[in-house]
Formats: sequence, structure tokens, C-alpha cells
Amino acid sequence: MIANYGYRDGSGEYYVTIDTALCVECVGRWCVEACPERLFEIEMDDYDDEVVAIAPTARKLLKERCAGCKPTGGHVGLPCISACRPGAISHSW
Repeated sequence: MIANYGYRDGSGEYYVTIDTALCVECVGRWCVEACPERLFEIEMDDYDDEVVAIAPTARKLLKERCAGCKPTGGHVGLPCISACRPGAISHSW
């Protein structure tokens, strides 16, 4: 399942997408520790598997909360994406 966390406003779309089929196979959950803003948390999905999700309190603040790692241009190697060994995490902006 593809889970999208985030929002759309007048300035754009700000979503973090997590492929839970890939996430469920990860044993380290390295993205949780890699995020300096602590946006990721572990939760149970509909199939009783542990997967990573964006914390509910952060879902409407992604543009601001991710800004430290993701300036408006020239970003490479985001900590959460680099830490995600299965490649389950992507950003829409």
C-alpha cells in the first residue's frame, strides 16, 4: 500500500509517501532516528504490521518542518531517504 502524508495549499503539494510493502520488510527503522525533526513514528497498519508513518501533529507542517534538510533548491541526500534502506520513502516537492 502507498501511504501519502501531507497537504496541498496555495504554494504547492507537500507529501511524504511511504510504500508500506517495502517498509514492512525493514528491520532497522533507520528513518525514525535519521529525521532531525522526529517526524516519523512507528504504527500498526491495517494488516497488523509495524510500519513507519508521519506523526499526525506534523502532517500539516511538512514544508516548514522539512525545511532544515530540504531548502528550496539544490537538496540531495535527505536524511530520511538516505536512511531508508528499502527505498520506501519519497517526497513530492
